Amino acid sequence: RFALADELPKLFREANVLYWAKALLGLVYDFIDHAVASASEPVPFDIPRVRFVKAGLALSYYQDSSKPASKAATARAGFLLEEVIDGGDESFVKYIHNMDPNPLLDPDEFGYDFALFLAFTQHVQYVKTGGLVFISDYQGNTKLLTDPQIMTHPSVSDSKDIFGGGGNIKKAVSEFEARHVCNHFCKWPG
Repeated sequence: RFALADELPKLFREANVLYWAKALLGLVYDFIDHAVASASEPVPFDIPRVRFVKAGLALSYYQDSSKPASKAATARAGFLLEEVIDGGDESFVKYIHNMDPNPLLDPDEFGYDFALFLAFTQHVQYVKTGGLVFISDYQGNTKLLTDPQIMTHPSVSDSKDIFGGGGNIKKAVSEFEARHVCNHFCKWPG
């Protein structure tokens, strides 16, 4: 473990990344819901409904009993508490990492179609933010995701990782259009 003074900023940044990832995924589902509602034909495939784990910061405090007059407690440790990801054989998969906006899985592997959906979510986030940001490092299962990274364009972050996840790859956003391969989720006309 790190010293508390070093660990707390890391935990706050990790919680902040999770907060923003939830918002960016919500942006995608708003887009999907609008597209489905205004489509002239039904969607020809299933649309996964996934979310990021619920999480919160917890601090452990210590009150020095040798100073009974003191009512102030001292923070001793910090934790990022996350919802448990259950799931049997599919319990945990890394679908997309932060070096490439395409699935890590091969087409014949379990979860590949879900990974294509996650690549589509990156596409929507990229377009809806004007090419400035998208979620990467998608991992978890087909219901719950955890530990995302948020890729930001260098013009947004001034070469600084503003989301603090430590996984921002400077070229990931600027090279997104050249590296992303559109799939059936991206190409659906709805």
